[in-house]
Amino acid sequence: MTAELIPAIAEKRRPRVLILGGGFAGLHAAKGLARLPVDITVVDRRNHHTFQPLLYQVALAVLSPADIATPIRGILRKHKNVEVLMDEAIQIDKERRAVKMKSGAEMEYDYLVVATGSTHSYFGHDDWAQVAPGLKTVEDATEIRRRVLLAFELAERQMLETGSHPPLNFVVIGGGPTGVELAGAISDIAKLYMRHDFRHIDPAKARVLILEGGPRILAAYPEDLSKKAVEQLNALGVEVHTGAQVTDVQPGYVVVGNQRLDSVVTLWAAGVQASPLGKLLGVETDRRGCVMVNATLNPAGHPEIFVCGDLAHFEQNGKQVPGVAQPAMQMGDHVARMIEQDLKGTARSGFHYFDKGDMATIGRMAAVAKLEWPFKAHWSGFMAWITWLSIHIFFLIGFRNRIFVFWEWAWTYFTFTHGARLITGSQVLPGWSEQQGVEREETNQPLDPTSPGFRNHHGEVATPADEKR
Repeated sequence: MTAELIPAIAEKRRPRVLILGGGFAGLHAAKGLARLPVDITVVDRRNHHTFQPLLYQVALAVLSPADIATPIRGILRKHKNVEVLMDEAIQIDKERRAVKMKSGAEMEYDYLVVATGSTHSYFGHDDWAQVAPGLKTVEDATEIRRRVLLAFELAERQMLETGSHPPLNFVVIGGGPTGVELAGAISDIAKLYMRHDFRHIDPAKARVLILEGGPRILAAYPEDLSKKAVEQLNALGVEVHTGAQVTDVQPGYVVVGNQRLDSVVTLWAAGVQASPLGKLLGVETDRRGCVMVNATLNPAGHPEIFVCGDLAHFEQNGKQVPGVAQPAMQMGDHVARMIEQDLKGTARSGFHYFDKGDMATIGRMAAVAKLEWPFKAHWSGFMAWITWLSIHIFFLIGFRNRIFVFWEWAWTYFTFTHGARLITGSQVLPGWSEQQGVEREETNQPLDPTSPGFRNHHGEVATPADEKR
């Protein structure tokens, strides 16, 4: 890095650093830069940082949003050279080094850190989003919570009024960590935490299904942990169906091949795509919209721009670094170190991802963990669950959050009660009125064309004859 590339260095003034995104990467970059002689502006369209690994616990009523979300201003208030702006970038002028905001304001920069994360990918079927919400934000989590809890309430009401209710099928599309966590948590709620709450329905009879298009769930994990995850999910009563390609998602049902599966709640965990801001940079991106970056996390030809977190396509040892919290935090820290190296006039050091391992929780006392540091191990069950719980409490931002979350988990564990089972907003459940055949008997048989709840593409109950045709 030379002085000519960064005007502030040549002019001997304080560089202006603009950070887009208040997630893990953006916050770590801001904290690292706060000790340097630079002026920092953090821009996010929301006023809070969300601890995304625990979003599913908000979605399934274990925690409240305030337990896992903290105002960005509160996190950075002690750093006098950091300001926070609630806005959204809509245009980036690389030549003028300026970013236009949705509010109409324009902000100039010497360094730009783009860390706006990712969003859901419905593989060209964006209309499915209204029927099958994904899980990326607090708003997503509260909407999922509303739908799941409302399904049980509507079933109780219909049972009281008519003597029957539709089968409570909860379908999770996608068998990655988010899908596994959602499915396990729904099963826990139905079979453990709400078992004594209803008088006319038995929540434990709800079916929870994971539909994974690939050959196994948790494909990014070692095969032995993937098998352990299936075993633990089955023990919780979750049905795992691999090789199940979803071809349509409609209110009240999903279609797998030519089979229709009735679903009171459908959740999406099958794919993500990069934030649209990556393409606004006008640089090379991959098929998911992630920005291709070099060893110093810059797009080609732009050493003043850093791309971090889910939005960055960074390869190490021939593989793309995953878009999860751990590398995002490390990237944010490294950006601060590289800007410090610029200020000192030394060469930038390349980024290296230090993989400490991966974990996915499955349910009460059930999880899988691939440990890479401080030792290598594959754990599953209670030991993995305790490790997952401890690490997530440790990384929560704010002392208050850690205490409250620990208390909520302890209370839930010993009393089998949830304290955040609130239904807010609309009392309309998409697809409820489309449920057919309320007299059908529920079953836990494997996915096949003749199982109750499945219908052919004409909407008729499938039979062996249909399959032969």
